[in-house]
Amino acid sequence: MTANTSRDEVLRRVRQALGDRPGSTPDPGTIPRTYLTTHADRTPEQSADLLADNLADYRAHVHRTHAAGLPATIAHLLADHGTRNAVVPPGVPADWLSATAGVEIHHDHGELTARTLDTVDTVITGCALAIAETGTIVLDTSPDQGRRILTLVPDHHICVVNTPDQVVDSLPQALPRLTPAHPLTWISGPSATSDIELDRVEGVHGPRTLDVILVGPPSGPR
Repeated sequence: MTANTSRDEVLRRVRQALGDRPGSTPDPGTIPRTYLTTHADRTPEQSADLLADNLADYRAHVHRTHAAGLPATIAHLLADHGTRNAVVPPGVPADWLSATAGVEIHHDHGELTARTLDTVDTVITGCALAIAETGTIVLDTSPDQGRRILTLVPDHHICVVNTPDQVVDSLPQALPRLTPAHPLTWISGPSATSDIELDRVEGVHGPRTLDVILVGPPSGPR
């Protein structure tokens, strides 16, 4: 293909995508999607291990347990962080907090303001799914995740990921499982940015501390 014909083809595709030609509309079905959806064949255990490694690279703290051990793990993390009060979305199961003592729990039903949340030490949520290859957790405002503001204001976030059900290998595997109409929050480690000297600063746009609990089957690691 010559330079001119390549340019013409690129412009044709742009015009087609923009739908600026009379009688033409973008047709996503015609876009070839022959790329790989994952870069390796992994067992569920390998995917969970990769997720844990990549989360740790982003400075998240990763913990593993099973369903019976989850309440104690959450209670331990709250105590380690010195949490005095915490907020939970309405869909967080009550048994998650059954081992928690000495912590004031706020149940958010949409009434808590940003000012109030700024006085809360910790937020505890579930997630929509997690992507192993990128170390990313996605929240979609489902009842166990709540409003986006809940996970943006408190300085400490405990996020529960069920494995293997909520773990996918790659972004192409994740997107079909998400609902585009839902507000999505994508998390890869604590909130962080770099200043002009490239010095990392954490907690600028969200929590400075992210604890991720990978909850496996009963026979899995504790």
